[in-house]
Amino acid sequence: MVLVRAPEALFGARIVAAPDVLDALPIPEGPVALRLAPDELFVLVRSGKFTAIFPEPGIVEDEHGFVGWWLTPDEVAEVAHHVEWTIPSTRPVLAQGLIAGVPSGLWLTDDRALLLCAAAYAHELVERLP
Repeated sequence: MVLVRAPEALFGARIVAAPDVLDALPIPEGPVALRLAPDELFVLVRSGKFTAIFPEPGIVEDEHGFVGWWLTPDEVAEVAHHVEWTIPSTRPVLAQGLIAGVPSGLWLTDDRALLLCAAAYAHELVERLP
């Protein structure tokens, strides 16, 4: 079973701005920066608040609406059986789509992976991933 453990609440900042503004945003070492859309970035922090020098115009809001599971390579392989799209081989990458029929994402690096979804859908994902 992949998701026998409870999901971890994911905290960070959601930043909405023009794509070129996000491209130029200085992200410090440590936080995971996930490009959810061309004009939207979610910067995941494990503790404390995310602070950055952010050029206007843009919107920066605390984000508490995601949960996730840090996965081992074996768990990623199990989750892959429930993905109807091709998991990219290039890393790091955020791949998004339906996983077991639930809107979700996989953030993949060479040494770790994060399965994430909106907190409101977490129970559905847990029920559908055996």
